[in-house]
Amino acid sequence: MQSEKNQRPSDLAYYAGLGDYWDESLGTTVDKLRSFTKFVPTGDLARFIARYEIFRKVVGIHGAVIECGVHLGGGLASWLAFSTILEPINHVRRIVGFDTFSGFSDISSRDRSSESTGEARAGGLAAPAREDIERAVALADMFRPLGHIPKVELQEGDATQTIPAYVANNPHLTVALLYLDFDVYQPTKVALEQFRRRMPKGAVIAFDELYNSQWPGETEAVHDVLGLDTLHIERFPFHPQISFAVLD
Repeated sequence: MQSEKNQRPSDLAYYAGLGDYWDESLGTTVDKLRSFTKFVPTGDLARFIARYEIFRKVVGIHGAVIECGVHLGGGLASWLAFSTILEPINHVRRIVGFDTFSGFSDISSRDRSSESTGEARAGGLAAPAREDIERAVALADMFRPLGHIPKVELQEGDATQTIPAYVANNPHLTVALLYLDFDVYQPTKVALEQFRRRMPKGAVIAFDELYNSQWPGETEAVHDVLGLDTLHIERFPFHPQISFAVLD
């Protein structure tokens, strides 16, 4: 999400110009997608590469990829693409996304800081994207080896309720990658409580808002459930926000 608070005027002009360039540039939509580096901002390319490097760490780890906070589906689509490319016959890997698709269910005092944004409220960051994401997944499955075997699952609703229910209904669950992008305290806390004990050594917990002054809830949840001093938290030199810990 771009905002004037964090962007220079030239940055905002760049994003506006990028939309015009997409509309006016040569080629069909598919041609443009195949030349995507002409259009995708370098910060988003860096995010894609960071996710790729995280996924590579769990290719040899048995279990599901759990994404906590799906929003418009870019992360979920990334995990699907990486699985398709790096492990095309791993038909048991599931990619499970949890989201309300209607914004935050609630905001607690643990989520507020002097730098909190206007989205830190009930209903903030709403993205009614479920049907759109399901359409994207259906298209990807048409081109994916073993695409007749479902790989992506969406769990809609308040994660403090849907996560415990999912774990209870899937007693076989093992988690290879837990990607935390709920932004706020309570669902992040529940995710850690429910999924951590199902993660083997070598599995990865990745963080999207750790050490983020605008969204303190994620850090608070990690501190309360796991203890920051128990994790070797690493980051990438090319992306300022995403971090991760390999469990040992």
